[in-house]
Amino acid sequence: MTKANKIIYWVSTIFLSFGMLAGGIQQLIQIGGYNEIVTQLGYPLYLLSILGTWKILGVIAILTPKKPLLKEWAYAGFFFAMSGATISHIVVGQPITEALPSTILLLVTATSWYFRPNDRKIMELQKQN
Repeated sequence: MTKANKIIYWVSTIFLSFGMLAGGIQQLIQIGGYNEIVTQLGYPLYLLSILGTWKILGVIAILTPKKPLLKEWAYAGFFFAMSGATISHIVVGQPITEALPSTILLLVTATSWYFRPNDRKIMELQKQN
């Protein structure tokens, strides 16, 4: 892994972790305007507790050494949550600026996943065995 790729990975992963952790905590305790956002999108409020919990657990999985399969699941969860949020904002006819935070986190998720080190990839572990 080149030094540039390592920097890209860690910068994107730290940004992703901070964004998901902050959002997850706010969703879990239902503050920061999330109740209004979820209601406007037509989702039930209990969804916030579920998403918040999974985001916090996903951050732990992404930052914990080893466990590449768990990391893949966390990245997939982040991808589904952020793409779902982006699409939800667009489908209900909100301005594109409302979808911007989830779109940015979607792109950062893809960047972190793409630039992750080999020891955090499932394929590399399978080759070693």
